[in-house]
Amino acid sequence: MTKTKVKSADNFWERNRKSEGYLLKRTMLNWGISICRFILLFGMCFLILQPIFNKISVSFMTESDLYNPIVINIPENFTTENYQMAATLMKYGEALKNSMIISVTIALLQIAVCTLVGYGFARFEFPLKKFWFACVMMVILVPPQTISNSLHLHFRYFDVFGIFEAVRGEAINLRGSKIPYYLMSAGCMGLKNGLYIYMIRQFFRTIPKDLEEAAYVDGCGTLKTFLRIMLPEGKPILTSCFLFAFVWQWTDGFYSRLFLGNTQLVSTGLSRIVDSLGAFLMKELGIKTTVSVAYSNCILATGTLMIILPLIIIYLFAQRAFVESISSSGIKM
Repeated sequence: MTKTKVKSADNFWERNRKSEGYLLKRTMLNWGISICRFILLFGMCFLILQPIFNKISVSFMTESDLYNPIVINIPENFTTENYQMAATLMKYGEALKNSMIISVTIALLQIAVCTLVGYGFARFEFPLKKFWFACVMMVILVPPQTISNSLHLHFRYFDVFGIFEAVRGEAINLRGSKIPYYLMSAGCMGLKNGLYIYMIRQFFRTIPKDLEEAAYVDGCGTLKTFLRIMLPEGKPILTSCFLFAFVWQWTDGFYSRLFLGNTQLVSTGLSRIVDSLGAFLMKELGIKTTVSVAYSNCILATGTLMIILPLIIIYLFAQRAFVESISSSGIKM
């Protein structure tokens, strides 16, 4: 073994001498690139994971630990009361059930509609195709907050060609219900629908047209070809888009506050958790009290961990399809 290593080293220096030092320079350059890559990856991982580790550490600390200068990352008085407090303030059980139902159903509806639209943009020619695709890109670029007033008025006084007002004498108020969510998702106006259409379109454009042409020769129609050939081929990108849709819906606070009112969701529960903490302590103690900033941040960090935990579990089960879709979704224009 030693003789082999010595012989290999001799061969290296011999080849380096014949290349007039080029081999050594190339080897040193590769080592330098590898070291820089390691430093960058380590730094990126630290920036991403350090806040999460900090939240995990803080979530198990008592209020005295938060103000103890000796305690940094490891709690001195380990406790799980913060999780019980956060679950109470967020009404975690009810909020988790509501968020799961809404996120899954909305994500499935969004992917079903966006798949049809994305496939149409990828394979068919129709009038003003580029114009309509530009509209899709505008949906990606324009933030939903810019049309919040229009959405509020549209669903506060919802009507279809004046039919409801003619029959009932007034328009329908859909705010406080889940119907606006589903109507917007079915009309490709849901949260991030433009992005899903773009990703699915790019993926289908990477699939050779020979597959569809062979199916047409065998007697398959357009719908049957889409269902039997294209959908199975598009499983990776559909899985990826479903994950994106689920996560964005799970953490959405804009549409939730705009339409659902007092419906308990994990996203709205987290946004109100600090205010709820003061009201809860005042109710329990019977006197008006001021909650310390450190303890408020501790409960907020605990609630954040309780929200992202289901997302981490889902990603662990679907990470393979997610990675495949990212690598094959295509940048072809």
